[in-house]
Amino acid sequence: MPLVRIDALRADAERLDALGRAVHDALVETIGFPPNDRFQVLTSHDGTSGMLAYDDYLGVPRDDGIVYVALTMRSGRTAAQKQALYRRIAELAEEYAGTEPRNVVITLTENESADWSFGHGLAQYVEG
Repeated sequence: MPLVRIDALRADAERLDALGRAVHDALVETIGFPPNDRFQVLTSHDGTSGMLAYDDYLGVPRDDGIVYVALTMRSGRTAAQKQALYRRIAELAEEYAGTEPRNVVITLTENESADWSFGHGLAQYVEG
């Protein structure tokens, strides 16, 4: 199960949904997650009370189309799988939501099976 958090500036519900679908489809295609394994927090920031800060770090010019994608998942993927995932997220974000790939910033945090509970206060991935 990946937990996905997407933050975008002034995104309406349609754009947020498109970004969520882009990330989910990329996870299914490149990592092999099941299609029904979707857990996402999608947030739009209006630019006044909720802001996103950015710069042109590493020579990548960004603008107000910026989208932050934070992924949390169990460890075990190779660097090549992660690179394929990042590439596919950027491609699908452009296709589904019109977000330029240069504006897609992705972080991936890994943890272990005992770090997940899917309800009922149980760690379902941990053997009893």
